[in-house]
Amino acid sequence: MTQEHRGRTTRDGIRIHEAADFAGMHKAGALAAKILDEIAPHVTVGQTTAALDAMIEGMVRDAGATSATIGYKGYQHASCISVNHVVCHGIPGGKIPKWKNDSNARPDDSLKDGDILNVDVTVIVDGWFGDTSRMYVAGKPKAYAERLIQVTHDALMVGIEAVRPGNTFGDIGHAIQAYAEAHQTSVVRDFCGHGLGRVFHAPPNVLHFGRAGSGAVLEEGMFFTIEPMINLGRPETKVLSDDWTAVTRDKSLSAQFEHSIGVTATGAEIFTLSPGGLFHPTYG
Repeated sequence: MTQEHRGRTTRDGIRIHEAADFAGMHKAGALAAKILDEIAPHVTVGQTTAALDAMIEGMVRDAGATSATIGYKGYQHASCISVNHVVCHGIPGGKIPKWKNDSNARPDDSLKDGDILNVDVTVIVDGWFGDTSRMYVAGKPKAYAERLIQVTHDALMVGIEAVRPGNTFGDIGHAIQAYAEAHQTSVVRDFCGHGLGRVFHAPPNVLHFGRAGSGAVLEEGMFFTIEPMINLGRPETKVLSDDWTAVTRDKSLSAQFEHSIGVTATGAEIFTLSPGGLFHPTYG
């Protein structure tokens, strides 16, 4: 049996990987996380999202890895960079959409004091995909933005805590939704986490909301991302005319954190831990 076809697939189409496969995912996840560590000092007021993406592309190349996003469905960048009310899939170098708390229109993609941004990177190492994203701040965040970042980070970790064999994907979504809504924020419904391994996107769809006990049952050897997008306002989104950039419909602020994980016999193993402990922007 070839390496690509080891393991089995559940009736829900979810790949169950073997114990040896965890090493490949750790290697890919570690590189993605290292790149996000190394980009952190460059997220400054006046920096452009195009320059950040060029740095990331160079880091991927210098590591001897491949960017999973360059060429994916026509996308031409090594990262997605989503600023302020951009929920996900923000295009580096593109004009940053004005949001309701912008005092001035910006003519380019440069960061302003107080901007928050999600940087999302996926690399391929020896055929395995490492996918992670985290929040950054240019300058000093407003108090409400800092609070949103904290709630979003903690919602992800609450979701990961719900991962163990015998629980369901609904348990993950319910835990995230309950936590976010208890903190007066909303969970985006239009985008979700996904299975991965030797493919970029695979079953299951990992919803960040839902009913406890619903959905497929978690089994040891499942690999997937959990990546909640949390809004200060309502959960509705819309995709702009570039067919990539998703923004909040009410122009409220949005944040996201993402880890790639594997289900173990006792819980979850995180493949994309920050080597420098920089996953949360205030930890450094």
